[in-house]
Amino acid sequence: MIFSLSGLPGAGGWSPQVTDSQPWLQLDLRDRMEVTAVATQGRYGSSDWVSGYLLLFSDTGQAWKQYRQEDGVGRFVGNVNADSVIHHKLSHSIRSRFLRFVPLDWNPSGWVGLRVEVYGCAYKSDVADFDGRSSLLYRFNQKSMSTVKDVISLRFKSHQAEGVLLHGEGQRGDYITLELHRGRLALYLNLDDTRLRFSSGRVAVTLGSLLDDQHWHSVLIERFNKQVNLTMDTHTQHFRTKGEGDSLEVDYELSFGGIPLPGKPGTFLRKNFHGCIENLYYNGINIIDLAKRRKPQIYSGNVTFSCSEPQLVSTTFLSSSSSFLSLPATPSASAGFAVRFQFRTWNPEGLLLSTQLALEPQRLDLQISNSRLITQKTHPAVSTGHRVNDGLWHSVSLSSQGLQVTTTLDNEPSSTIELGDHMEAGNSLYFGGCPSLNILGCKNPTLAFQGCMRLISINSQPMDLNRVQQGRLGNYKELQFDTCGIHDRCLPNFCEHGGQCSQSWNTFYCDCSGTGYTGATCHNSIYEASCEAYRLTGGSSGFFSVDPDGSGPLGPTQVYCNMTEDKVWTVVTHNSTDPVRVQGSTLQKPYVMKFNYSASPEQLMALVAGSEQCRQEVMYGCRKSRLFNTRDGTPLSWWVDQGGERRTYWGGFLPGVQQCSCSLEENCMDMNYFFLSYKEHLPVSEIVIGDTNRTGSEALYRIGPLRCYGDKSVWNAASFYQESSYLHFPTLQAELSADISFYFKTSVPSGVFLENLGLKHFIRLELSSPSVVTFSFDVGNGPVVLAVKSHVPLNDRQWHYLRAERSVKEASLHVDQLPLRFLEAPSDRHLRLRLNSQLFVGGTAARQSGFLGCIRTLTINSVTFNLEERAKMTPGVSVGCPGHCSGSSSLCHNRGRCIEKNSGYVCDCSQSAYGGPSCKEGVNLISSVTYTFQEPFSVMQNRSSKTSSDYRESSRARENIAFSFMTTQSPAMLLTVNTFSQQYIAVILARNGSLQIWYSIHVDRKPDVFSPSPSSLADRRLHRIRIHLPYLLFTGVDAVDEEVMRAGSKGFIGCLSSVQFNHMAPLKAVLLNRGSSLVTVRGHLVESNCGTLADLTILHSQSGEFSNSELLKSVVFITLCVVAVMTRFLYQHREAQRDASIKEKEHRHDLETAYRRETAYQAESAYRTELHLHHSSTLRDNREYYI
Repeated sequence: MIFSLSGLPGAGGWSPQVTDSQPWLQLDLRDRMEVTAVATQGRYGSSDWVSGYLLLFSDTGQAWKQYRQEDGVGRFVGNVNADSVIHHKLSHSIRSRFLRFVPLDWNPSGWVGLRVEVYGCAYKSDVADFDGRSSLLYRFNQKSMSTVKDVISLRFKSHQAEGVLLHGEGQRGDYITLELHRGRLALYLNLDDTRLRFSSGRVAVTLGSLLDDQHWHSVLIERFNKQVNLTMDTHTQHFRTKGEGDSLEVDYELSFGGIPLPGKPGTFLRKNFHGCIENLYYNGINIIDLAKRRKPQIYSGNVTFSCSEPQLVSTTFLSSSSSFLSLPATPSASAGFAVRFQFRTWNPEGLLLSTQLALEPQRLDLQISNSRLITQKTHPAVSTGHRVNDGLWHSVSLSSQGLQVTTTLDNEPSSTIELGDHMEAGNSLYFGGCPSLNILGCKNPTLAFQGCMRLISINSQPMDLNRVQQGRLGNYKELQFDTCGIHDRCLPNFCEHGGQCSQSWNTFYCDCSGTGYTGATCHNSIYEASCEAYRLTGGSSGFFSVDPDGSGPLGPTQVYCNMTEDKVWTVVTHNSTDPVRVQGSTLQKPYVMKFNYSASPEQLMALVAGSEQCRQEVMYGCRKSRLFNTRDGTPLSWWVDQGGERRTYWGGFLPGVQQCSCSLEENCMDMNYFFLSYKEHLPVSEIVIGDTNRTGSEALYRIGPLRCYGDKSVWNAASFYQESSYLHFPTLQAELSADISFYFKTSVPSGVFLENLGLKHFIRLELSSPSVVTFSFDVGNGPVVLAVKSHVPLNDRQWHYLRAERSVKEASLHVDQLPLRFLEAPSDRHLRLRLNSQLFVGGTAARQSGFLGCIRTLTINSVTFNLEERAKMTPGVSVGCPGHCSGSSSLCHNRGRCIEKNSGYVCDCSQSAYGGPSCKEGVNLISSVTYTFQEPFSVMQNRSSKTSSDYRESSRARENIAFSFMTTQSPAMLLTVNTFSQQYIAVILARNGSLQIWYSIHVDRKPDVFSPSPSSLADRRLHRIRIHLPYLLFTGVDAVDEEVMRAGSKGFIGCLSSVQFNHMAPLKAVLLNRGSSLVTVRGHLVESNCGTLADLTILHSQSGEFSNSELLKSVVFITLCVVAVMTRFLYQHREAQRDASIKEKEHRHDLETAYRRETAYQAESAYRTELHLHHSSTLRDNREYYI
């Protein structure tokens, strides 16, 4: 203990006067001490104690700095009563003479009361003072000093943002320079590279900021060969030096405080350091001690050995809404006025100075607007400088002389405002803001100034802010005297994945542009982790950017996703996929090819590890060339796996066997082609061939791309069926950020999904009620709870998606498609989540409130947890979860049916007009073809024998017809549908290319025709047709109108795609189920992807082509068409039903005749000329008609 203000029982303690609005307790330790801990207690025998306080320190008792704990937290937790003692061990010690305790909160039923104890020890140091023109030179005993290991340590405090701390260089190009630049520490280090000696390409390693704060900072440089550690205070950066050598060679001397010109004492190449340095050690040598003892190897020019303390006392403006400082305008020796001061801030807006002009009813304002300095006397405004909210000190002067007001910022050219008359400032000048009472028209233009000011002078008279604090000069509000409270919130940089950090006084922001990540701290990848994940979102085959480790350190990479099969394949290419012929190689000089993939080795490892299976095709043929020496088994050719290990097995056999699997099994059909499928060794990173040097000897090889399928994480699931059961995993590592996502389904009203505890901290996700999910945690600032409430119950046995995220910036909770719930983190509070127990999934450590149901795809910080592996050995938990399709109707599209599998699902597209893994790929055809869609005769007879009541009941249903077409032919038959009662509907293109829908409800009346589009649709563009109409019994084509017959005689030439009639997909049945009894085909069919190509062309060339007015007209037009057609259709259909029962028998008699007629009709049009449309680039339109 080095200080105690605890006293004896009954001695009381410190308590300020009740009238003191800003009390503080200051301690003088008589000399600089190293303080390691503090303790507080309330005032003895009273109701007075402090529940929260700040700790400040100073060497002089005038310029103070706030102590911040490890997380940057400045607030210390105090007492809850007058008797208990609260200890705080400092995470980094304080070396200072003066301490100040500033109460923030106290007992609301009492007053401020404090007893304190300070723990530490004496501190001694060797100090040197540099005045900006001085330096220390340490001369070597030999011409040059060459070292492979260096350790340099020092402590400094600076009055300026620029200055050289140390420098050394050698003739071969080596150099080391440590300097302050814009308030940051910069280290330049180069080993044996003359190109970088004085080039503009020199790169500095920077650390720290705001280092011109007149307080001590420690620096440590550790180098071994090219590896360097640079530590500034509590922050360390590791890097590797430039250059070819491992040693640092410095000639003659090292200089400290500046870089002098050889032979010209007192002349320096760069700006010298202005401040103090203590405990300066170079490889164990105390440089300042040698200088104090005047040793001959040290030259000390104008250096003194005590630290001078300039009187640069700052004041902090705490509030952006209410802070201000009012000072009287002192008399000026000449007409006009002059104001000077320095300021620093992070905010882009704020009022610096406002004054009432004596000779005019106007005000003169000096403010920061859009990060620039603005001088404004009503209008116009004059701007000065570029960016002044960079945290550096800026000097500004504002003066009037004659008819001009001049503003000067730093060393930039002045700017002026012209006046109509001489002027003087009013009685008061307001710095930093205006009072809320709007005195004399003073008003904050946007915000008050939030930052620091110092060296304020009015008419050349310095202002003593101590008198202001004592109430003897001016007035103020929301100020903190004797300290600059600016804090760099971008140090350390919490923006991840290369995000750019910017800040205001109270918080920081991350610019994630171009990083591939999003979120408050650029934590979340904007890309899916696998091709399987893209399939689940509805993607189709193509190139995609995948991020295999999500929010982890690896970035995204581009792969090709092949989704045309049941399995979704991920394809990663490399630089040499063509066949390569090898000759003239030996074991001593082998042929070597290294493969560079489109993904980094780390990305490839993550992609392979997350896949269910991987393989790589290898083609290898040889003549007079051996894979291995037959005498001793020495391999002559081999390949290298992803880990750099040599592999000699080939053709899919197990590792360690120097043959192909087919040769051992004696079933080889083609020795040239085989697959490598042991995924832990893939991909092939290198191939070596060493036996092609004999006459006629050669080898031919080709290594295909890496192909992987499946995502092991997507269907990794566990079922919990006992409330006391849980899965446990190692402690969650999520101090600064955590993202947790998974799917769940349950039937119980509540349960804990996961929980991890610390001594005081915790994190928990739970279903707290049937419709509410809560995310709660505590990082030392008190519990935080976020809740999302669903409008429907979440315990409905359906899959629900949950994602929770917590970072130093904010916390968020997302459930299904419900609105995101988020909460910003408080500033200047604890940041780190410290946990020490196991992570419990599906329950809690107390074995209470456990979850009953299924959890799958649990991912935390992009690491997928293997629930199935843990479930195998845990009672009350089973592997997997039935019902993957439940609540996931979006998995299969276009009427595709989701079918359960052991791990995952497949889509049954048999009832859809589409195909592919997700029933999203259109089935297209290009040809002149006629279709006869029929059911077996017995089925049609059964249908025809329905009673009239049955028919009337079925007629209330609706038929749904949909198809797409593209053609240049007109007239053309697109589709016809007939009923047993000789009702029919035909969709044709007329002679002018217009679309016509012909329909006949009764054979005794003429058919009706409706043309929704008078323009020609035979235009090589893709058109989609959807028709909804009352239920018709589906059969073959019967006698129809002459116009329809004319179109039928021409048939159809072009592309027909995605034909759907209710649950049937006739076109798909034609192409995929040859020989089906339900479909009769005449003519030759050619399968094509014309519809898909047209879709893609239109999508890329015509997006956004229609105006809003055209879209509105189209919608109105379509709506009117639907109403007109369906009204007339239903009216005639109702009339026809009166005679339906009478004509049923007659129609049954004509059924076979109609069928034979249709067969002949279809056969005639089946042999028309074919036209293949390959020029999809000519497509310009994409329209849909809803009839």
